[in-house]
Amino acid sequence: MLKVTALAAEKLKEAIQARTTDPELGIRLIPSPSKPNRLEMTLDREKEGDQVVESEGVKILLLSPELAPALEGMIIDCQETPQGVRFTISESAPGT
Repeated sequence: MLKVTALAAEKLKEAIQARTTDPELGIRLIPSPSKPNRLEMTLDREKEGDQVVESEGVKILLLSPELAPALEGMIIDCQETPQGVRFTISESAPGT
């Protein structure tokens, strides 16, 4: 399963709460239509078959059944940059 660091989970929750008060909405990762091997984030509702990542009872990430296997064992983290929060996806170290 995709893992999310505590900081990334906090920032994802903040991003959701800044855009909606609907508790059924989460951030869906989707392949970028214009940039190969990149993912984009969009607000969406959970769909049948989705893998859902929650933090403190809040749906923070939604992954389609097609995308979830490609992200198996990966970690989402984030960094604060002068341009804002930047999310990264990387392979987890063995044993984590």
